[in-house]
Amino acid sequence: MSSTLTVRAARLGDLDAIVELRLALLREYGDAPLYASLRPDAEDRARDLYFSQLVSPDETMLLADRDGNVVGMLRCVDTIGSPLLRPERYCYVSSVYVRPAERRRGVLRALVAAAERWCADRGLDEMRLHNSTSPPTAATVWSAFGFEVVEQVRRRVLPARSSTRATERDRVEEQTR
Repeated sequence: MSSTLTVRAARLGDLDAIVELRLALLREYGDAPLYASLRPDAEDRARDLYFSQLVSPDETMLLADRDGNVVGMLRCVDTIGSPLLRPERYCYVSSVYVRPAERRRGVLRALVAAAERWCADRGLDEMRLHNSTSPPTAATVWSAFGFEVVEQVRRRVLPARSSTRATERDRVEEQTR
């Protein structure tokens, strides 16, 4: 039995699938420090966020579809670079996710190829992305697609302390009781 994989730009009618895939991505990387604190209302927030991304003229969400089922996604953003450096614009790649059952079946390759075409159509000659360090295979996968590590993102959690904002919030909460 043959199955057909196609890649297309997402439409507003795809919002439910996009929310599902993007939250699955965050949950899959839930042990990574930057993604460990998923908000309880993340799904509601996601709908608003992803709607605004879908209607943005400077970005696209590419969906991989196999036999009528969305099996992967990749987001491209036409991003303005630093006024001091080249390139002036580049493609920022984010929110890449392939359903686990579809991995190693050409889905990511098809998504990246579609992203390259999107870049060419917009005159962009560079793609950038950041990816989690877990699982370690992520680095291997992105290296295989020609992405090289050029920076690191570091994180430092500050100790809890009383802040003006927290004090103000506490005062408002007390007044509403």
